Amino acid sequence: MWRTILLYGAALALSAVALNWLEYQVWARAHAGELYLGLIAAGFLGLGVWVGARAFRTPSPNLPFSPNTAARAALGITEREAEVLSLLAAGRSNKEIAQALAVSPNTIKTHVARLFEKLEASRRTEAILRARELGLIP
Repeated sequence: MWRTILLYGAALALSAVALNWLEYQVWARAHAGELYLGLIAAGFLGLGVWVGARAFRTPSPNLPFSPNTAARAALGITEREAEVLSLLAAGRSNKEIAQALAVSPNTIKTHVARLFEKLEASRRTEAILRARELGLIP
């Protein structure tokens, strides 16, 4: 029973492929110019993408990060606030930062509030984005 079903299924699939191939042959003969033009356009598109990717590739520098000390000094960010900022950028919570720096969570809240003022930010993500723009954190 299964053998019969599989044979009929294979025969139907083969006939569908044959009909599609014949339809393609008729279409390709009727629209040969458009087919060649489309193939040439696809080739030039691929060439343009390849050339663009090669021409506008930016080399990834493997240099170690050096913070912008001039911006840090201009904003008045202390060494401890810079440490808190880097831990904020790492995604740590106030409690985790407090444990890592061996201070109380209230001290971290104060540092974060001062960082918000100095970076003119209202949220953590905004402060991190601004610090990255200024080159304070990687």
